[in-house]
Amino acid sequence: MTAAVKSGAFQLDRAGSTIAIRHKTMWGLVTVKGHFTTLSGGGEVRPDGTATGTITVGSASLDTKNAKRDTHLRSADFLAVEEFPEIVYEVREVTPRGDAAVEVNGSLTVRGTTRPLALTATVTEAGADTATLTTEFTVDRQEFGLTLNPAGMMRGVTTVNAVLRFQRVSD
Repeated sequence: MTAAVKSGAFQLDRAGSTIAIRHKTMWGLVTVKGHFTTLSGGGEVRPDGTATGTITVGSASLDTKNAKRDTHLRSADFLAVEEFPEIVYEVREVTPRGDAAVEVNGSLTVRGTTRPLALTATVTEAGADTATLTTEFTVDRQEFGLTLNPAGMMRGVTTVNAVLRFQRVSD
């Protein structure tokens, strides 16, 4: 990560972390925004500054502030939360790329489909016992079997914004 982050095991600080999404719908005229309320995860920072870990999101915890839409997004048409209760990002390696940037390589699993996902994150806080990473990336929902698109209303990709704060739990 950075020189300030000590090696050891880290756990996601749920209160200090957010994962939000936005997606254009209604032929690009409306942006649906939401966030996930159930997050967990952790990992390990190695002495060389690289890291591995896992972020798990409760798929049923998606909240767009519209109960009817949320029920539909949780249904088999979209996230199928009964069958696939978790969205998982398995981090194979985090590699420092300068003072505040890190390259993250891993795989994202949504609805039982796993795809590689590489992204760049910014280290916005780094101390001996804490680290906060911020990133924005896009996901093509069709790659994960989310293909429902009535009358062509839902085009493009979903944008994900994540602020992930980790606290060291052991050396």
